[in-house]
Amino acid sequence: MTDPGDTPPTVFVLFGASGDLAARLVLPAFFRLAQEKLLPPSWQLIGSGRRKLSDDDFRAHVREKLDEFGPATDDGPWDDFAARLHFASDGFSVDDPGQLVDKVAQAEQELGEGDPSTVQRVHYLGVPPTAFGPTTDALGAHGLADRSRVVYEKPFGTSLESFRELDEAVHRVYDEAYVYRIDHFLGKEATQQLRALRFANGLFGTSWDRHHVAAVQIDVPETLDVADRAEFYDATGAVLDMLVTHLFQVAAEIAMEPPTSLASDDIAQARADAVKAFRPLTTDDVVRGRFDGYLDIDDVADDSDTETFVAARMFVDTDRWRDVPFLMRTGKMMAESHQKVSLVMRDPQGGPYCPAGEDGNPACADIPPRGNVIRFDLSGDGELSLSMNIELPGSQSELTTQWTSIPLHDVRGGDPLPPYVRLIHDILLGDRTLFTRPDGLEEVWEAAGAALDGSAPLHSYEPGSWGPREALRLAEPIGWTLGDQ
Repeated sequence: MTDPGDTPPTVFVLFGASGDLAARLVLPAFFRLAQEKLLPPSWQLIGSGRRKLSDDDFRAHVREKLDEFGPATDDGPWDDFAARLHFASDGFSVDDPGQLVDKVAQAEQELGEGDPSTVQRVHYLGVPPTAFGPTTDALGAHGLADRSRVVYEKPFGTSLESFRELDEAVHRVYDEAYVYRIDHFLGKEATQQLRALRFANGLFGTSWDRHHVAAVQIDVPETLDVADRAEFYDATGAVLDMLVTHLFQVAAEIAMEPPTSLASDDIAQARADAVKAFRPLTTDDVVRGRFDGYLDIDDVADDSDTETFVAARMFVDTDRWRDVPFLMRTGKMMAESHQKVSLVMRDPQGGPYCPAGEDGNPACADIPPRGNVIRFDLSGDGELSLSMNIELPGSQSELTTQWTSIPLHDVRGGDPLPPYVRLIHDILLGDRTLFTRPDGLEEVWEAAGAALDGSAPLHSYEPGSWGPREALRLAEPIGWTLGDQ
């Protein structure tokens, strides 16, 4: 990672600082950056919220959450870190800025040593999407948008119409160059390896097309329940929470044409161009599901139509990928938890292991199904895996499949970091490579089609299963590489 030593003094304002997102992801990432000495030499973090908290109250809250979710405060520079934490009470709106304007001004006087104009501002909106617009308006109204970057969590909108309204509201205050829309799947170490494997290795780069790949599978099942955030989840569901955010963006990373360079604008353009080629989903391409017992959970509406599972089959209309299914699946309360991207390679055509059948077409009876798979495990520090067909030692030309893997935490000289750590570090440095652009998001909403409009039926499935059986047809004839075939 880049040394931020030349980064100017920074005031990092965290909206929703006492909320769940801040506790589980943002504050732990910030403390990890402090541990790794990757924060600017001079910085302060100001939490913003409606709660009446003193600076010391906020510091105690942060320490409690770090000890709960990690990294533990006894493993790092807690005293120095805590001294830089402050809290602005009484909320923040166009009509009432609460304490925030004064707190920012005080921090800038201290950090800028009397010259506030030398201090950069980063506003992180860890608040519900409905608050994105009003908070952005308030930043503009109270002069806090000047010399600042603004960060939005997902989902950036809940439909094509709401996306356009929010995008217009944001651009009334900010130029696009200062807008950072977080999708933490793009910050995962293994997602970065998609590019390296493809563009730095001729062995794989020459096979990255419809002539060699039979199917792409992006599979993110979860064993987790939703009880601890049922109200939020019931208003969101699997499609908004995962499909049109994380899974579509990973699909774009796989499908994009080689960018002109590794510069952020070139990569973002290549990803946006890939999204523009996504064929809109139809009802036949989508299977929605809900686990049995969901409606019995507190804070879930009795008449809820929210899905806890979605599987989709999408096609990318480019010469490289035409007619190759991109299969995406995610859900709660499933049999196992994974975050895996698999490129299922085509069986060889002809040759001694794949002789022609009676009809003249290769039979490939001896080739194990899905014998060649390139897989990226996005969970944790990440892992690259490859399955190959090999001859079983001691047999008479009998084939078997063997996997080989490269855990990224074992790579010599590497220092894998969690996605939020990587992304916040990039924000501080002004690197937008791993953040989405509006011209790549608008087409996502258009492509989501039947997954969003509720036209796909809602099927039930048992907790601990691989989801509704109806999803199996989407992966035919190859089948899903995880779980039920």
